Order: sequence, then structure tokens, then C-alpha cells
Amino acid sequence: MENFLRIAVDFDGTIVEHNYPEIGKPLPGAFDTLKALSEQGHKLILWTFRDGDSLQEAIEYCMENGVMFWTINKSFPEEEFNQYVSRKINADIYIDDKNFGGFPGWHTIYEKLVGGELQVKPEKKRGWFRL
Repeated sequence: MENFLRIAVDFDGTIVEHNYPEIGKPLPGAFDTLKALSEQGHKLILWTFRDGDSLQEAIEYCMENGVMFWTINKSFPEEEFNQYVSRKINADIYIDDKNFGGFPGWHTIYEKLVGGELQVKPEKKRGWFRL
């Protein structure tokens, strides 16, 4: 039996500050939490209003920050777009800044989903001079 959650995550206002169509600054704990959830085997779905070039920029920004999504704006990777099918994403959890009660913050989300405190791994320095 699979023991993972399908987690649909909004981008603007959730992973980064609202600055659409530009990309805002990352919200504290966003990338650390998403990486930890992915490493634990959960399936991350990028669930966003963005499309075209602005969507591609968001995907690349997340990849640069170590987060790869299982699928993007789809319920599963093989899903084909069909204008006659509901665009509601099939997920176990939806993380969005528009939730009733607002966005609780990434550390709270991690604690509620995993039941513990997020342990952040120190970033490795890059380059010849560890810059």
C-alpha cells in the first residue's frame, strides 16, 4: 500500500510572495518544507493560475531551489488536457494562501502534515572559494 500524500501547492502567495507576473521572494521555509516532503515520498503537484512563459519561469525557479514537482496543473503526470473535464486537481491536501483562515506558514504546515519540527539541512557552499 502506498503511504504518500498527493499535495497540491499554489505558487504565488504560497511558495513565493505575491508579485505576479514577476516572481516574488520565497516565503520562509517554503523550499525547505517542499524538499523535505518530497524526500519523504509525498507527491508534490504545482497547482497555479500561471501558464505559458510565467508558468515555465515558476517551474524553473522551483527547480533552481531544489524542488521538482510530480506533476504540474494536472492530477497525474500522464493526464491529457481536455476542455470538457473539470480542472479540479485530485489531491489529498491543498496548500494555498487563499485557504479559509489564511496561510499558516510553512513550519506550521510541516508540523501538521508530518507531526514534527522541520530539520533544515545546511546548504553546501559552491565554487572554488566556497561562495
